[in-house]
Amino acid sequence: MRKNFGAKPYTYPQPVLIIASYDENGTPDAMNAAWGGISDDTQISMCLSAGHKTVKNILKRKAFTVSMADASHVVACDYVGIVSGNNVPDKLARAGLHTTKSEFVDAPLIDELPMALECRLVSYDEASCRLIGEIVNVSAEERVLDENGKIDPAKLEPITFDPVNNAYLKLGEKVGNAFHDGLQLK
Repeated sequence: MRKNFGAKPYTYPQPVLIIASYDENGTPDAMNAAWGGISDDTQISMCLSAGHKTVKNILKRKAFTVSMADASHVVACDYVGIVSGNNVPDKLARAGLHTTKSEFVDAPLIDELPMALECRLVSYDEASCRLIGEIVNVSAEERVLDENGKIDPAKLEPITFDPVNNAYLKLGEKVGNAFHDGLQLK
């Protein structure tokens, strides 16, 4: 028997995305968001309210990065989500995070987070809070690559948000092969 929970934002997994931008003075800022994902081959869509300092920065600079939060940096990644850049302009430094300017967009890469999407703003709808970015580049530190030069999730250790229990979970082991295992049912 199923239990009904009503209309809730419950899906698994929900990525823990760390969105970074520069303000008008070039100061880096970042926020934590779980409501986002790939919406086209070269686009990411996220639900981000207009009051966030990061969103204000993105609208001015037309660029941002999206890093995958990882198990090694849970505390820092949670901190940038619970503290507002509107009130704490140096929250990245307080979280112990450092940045390097992206080669591809006018936005910071967070040095401690080994994988990021580098994006240009496509659109933002304040009524729905939907922000769409064009993915210009994906970068990853060599330490999270496998022997074939591909991103290895086991080395990356991305985390996911559990909206039911307000928890962060480390993604687990490989359980199948995409675009292959279902062929046995053809």
